[in-house]
Amino acid sequence: MGVLVVGSVAYDSVKTPFGEVEQALGGSAVFFSVSASFFSKVHLVACVGKDFRPEDRFLLESRDVDLAGLEVIDGETFRWKGQYSGDLNEAETLETHLNVFAGFQPKIPEKYRELDYVFLGNIDPTLQRQVVSQVKAPRLVACDTMNYWIDGQFQSLMETLKKVHILIINDTETKKLAQEANLVKAARKILGWGPRVLVVKRGEYGVTKFSLTPSRELSVFGVPAYPVEEVFDPTGAGDSFAGGLMGYLSGTNRTDEEAIRQAIVFGSVMASFNVEKFSLDRLRELTFTEVQFRFREFLDLTHFEQISE
Repeated sequence: MGVLVVGSVAYDSVKTPFGEVEQALGGSAVFFSVSASFFSKVHLVACVGKDFRPEDRFLLESRDVDLAGLEVIDGETFRWKGQYSGDLNEAETLETHLNVFAGFQPKIPEKYRELDYVFLGNIDPTLQRQVVSQVKAPRLVACDTMNYWIDGQFQSLMETLKKVHILIINDTETKKLAQEANLVKAARKILGWGPRVLVVKRGEYGVTKFSLTPSRELSVFGVPAYPVEEVFDPTGAGDSFAGGLMGYLSGTNRTDEEAIRQAIVFGSVMASFNVEKFSLDRLRELTFTEVQFRFREFLDLTHFEQISE
């Protein structure tokens, strides 16, 4: 049992109104892996350069992340530099140096190929399909994407969506992908393309899940964002959310509606912790007791009873 994640490992330099960090460990696969590791065994497939620091490898191994699929290539690890200004929902990219990631070709180790839970990080949709073709009969495949692929690889992305059970993207990407200004109309259109569940990340406004009932009626579930008093760095929040969601489903080995709803809340819990410090600093010190306590706070936050008239 466990979850397979394929994505990027990077060194991030990030500036927000509350401070900055240089060359901090990041990347979609890293944030996902650390978050998911609170619930399930994680098997990571990615590439790094020979400059990948031993202490960063140790961090992942200390979270029981299996690194048999982490390829070390002659060259430098992917670098990203960005900043957040007043709108913490959107990062401005200042520099991107793909380095060894530019030639990344996912190679799924044999022992990973029978895993039931697969997450395709934000990479070229052609590479995402290559991953799916290497796993045998996954019970649940989820993926992320971004405007870059929607604009430049639309047809390839459409082919990938046919092979995906859950699509996890933000509200801007949802509307752009469907070419619809209305989120509900956009969701209905995307659900007709292959995914059976669409999870829309809405930043400080929470998360909305869309799916279709057997009678093709639209089913909607939403949770607010946890009210964090101090947000230092949103980098990796979306991947931490996906890690919590997929890690929970893998850990419980359930994919029914109730499980997916609860997984969304656990994903929101992990994202809320992620933003409280820079890089992985908050997840690094996080305990499962804190995760459980905040999950209960989410239950209180969203609970109400109908008043009899």
